[in-house]
Amino acid sequence: MRRLFGVVVVGALAAGMLTSAASGAGLGDVQVSVGSPTGPFPQNKQNEPAVAVDANHPLVLAAGSNDEIDLGPCGTAGATAGSPCPFTAGVGVSGIYFSLDGGKTWTQPTYSGWSARTGTPQVGPIGTLPGYYEAGLVSGGDPALSFGPKPDGSGHFSWANGSRLYYANLVANFRSKPNETFAGAEAIGVSRTDDVAGAAAGVQGAWMAPVIASKQSSSTFSDKVQVWADNAASSPFFGTAYVCYAQFRSNGAHRQGNTPAPLTVLTSHDGGSTWASNQLVPASTAPANKNGQSGFGLSGCTVRSDSHGNTYVFAEQFSSSSTLPTHSAQMMFTSSDGGTHWSKAIPVQQVTDPCFVFDPVEGRCVFDGNAGARDDLSASPSVDIANGAPTGTDATNEIVDAWSDGAGGINHEQTLVSTSTDNGGSWTSPAVASAPGDRTEYSAPAIAPDGTTVYLTYLNFSTPFQTTTASPRLTNGVFRSATVGTGGTLDGFTTLDTGASGDARASSANSLAFEFLGDYVYAAATRTYGVGVWMDSRNAIDCPAIDTYRQSLYSTPLPTPFPPTACPPAFGNTDIYAATTAP
Repeated sequence: MRRLFGVVVVGALAAGMLTSAASGAGLGDVQVSVGSPTGPFPQNKQNEPAVAVDANHPLVLAAGSNDEIDLGPCGTAGATAGSPCPFTAGVGVSGIYFSLDGGKTWTQPTYSGWSARTGTPQVGPIGTLPGYYEAGLVSGGDPALSFGPKPDGSGHFSWANGSRLYYANLVANFRSKPNETFAGAEAIGVSRTDDVAGAAAGVQGAWMAPVIASKQSSSTFSDKVQVWADNAASSPFFGTAYVCYAQFRSNGAHRQGNTPAPLTVLTSHDGGSTWASNQLVPASTAPANKNGQSGFGLSGCTVRSDSHGNTYVFAEQFSSSSTLPTHSAQMMFTSSDGGTHWSKAIPVQQVTDPCFVFDPVEGRCVFDGNAGARDDLSASPSVDIANGAPTGTDATNEIVDAWSDGAGGINHEQTLVSTSTDNGGSWTSPAVASAPGDRTEYSAPAIAPDGTTVYLTYLNFSTPFQTTTASPRLTNGVFRSATVGTGGTLDGFTTLDTGASGDARASSANSLAFEFLGDYVYAAATRTYGVGVWMDSRNAIDCPAIDTYRQSLYSTPLPTPFPPTACPPAFGNTDIYAATTAP
């Protein structure tokens, strides 16, 4: 045995490899963002998907994404020559989708809210979360979803009461005036519904009014959120909901700004109506505390609970080094009293961020080439626990952690997986779980509640890093699974589905200056099937004028192209796709 950051790590599984040959034809995958038009940009743009399964009704799924379906087309609603495709003020982007057959088919409901689909902002149809405009708010994406039990009138949680869907996302004030509805630039909001069938059918009243869950100040920018509801009836904190996120302060938004950004957990014991806040690390800025708990900042969090009510938060503590690739650490925090008190940071894994090239135009590390896809959270922990939901009686409580790692060097990035069967006290040595030859940018696992199967989703690049924008950058989603053997060992991953390839250059930030694929993928599992979701560019068409413009930004910038006349109609048409093994 060896020690990794102070946590016991046992020998590697299968000689360090959890991978076996691909299975061949695959399941076939389906589009989740079914309401998305093929054009124009940016209405055809979706990314950063999340998915959740109702443990008590295992064929019921809900998914979310950053969905720009309601924004004004390029050239309308605040557009300028230098910024022809801006975000339309006041228009929400938290997309919502439902499946009632285990992910084989999906629906995107239409509600009413502040919309600019016609180019003129006004009350109209929306394909995003309802109720925000009416509350003086704007849904801001970074979706996170979880199902838990519904409380009764006395606050008692039981699956017999029904199921409650929690959707956590970023929230802004509707008007440009700061602090109009809440203090700060961006807050964490939570939407809830107890009527999935009604919500899926477009019934606006199926949703409760959104709740501002985060503790805000005038200089707060909340970001990178995840939500979880304790869904194992055996837990003494059954029904408790948790939200983890990074809270940037002093008007800062990212680590380059050297601003306090403490990792924070919100806890609700009343079904999401009220939330208590716990700051897990000091709010010190990076240089003054780079060797402390907060280091250069923690983000990319995951929150989960086991069948005994123990709650776990995982996040990446980013390195403050200027030498690439950076070497960061995954940290774990635990609570045994329903989120009232939390442990200090417990180091779990040392990771190599797949951050080999810092792009001066984008101001971030990029994965696939100049003006490419950012990879900020590639090595952040994505975690799931076999907690035996909905009853908890057959839980193994095995924890599975997956991430994309750059230890193999540029063009050899791989998904690594590590597991723990003793509440995070010891971990298996990280082992490769991606298919041979795949370059994985984002990864996410899900383990069946009874601990029998692990599913894995990742975003793959089949082309190497490009130093110009002249050549295609092919990417696709991959869905794999592994059987859990004796002692929690994984018997080897096989490929269930390989999504169709698309050109990442055909994706775009609204500024048009670089690609945008988002920051994560997601997976969920039941006892009988698993599902994975990813951002997909198969339906997007590259725009040579945009390629040329992006390359010019590294020397002599050209004027910003106008996509409606300079590009194919399907430029920017990224979608959310899913693969499922549902019967």
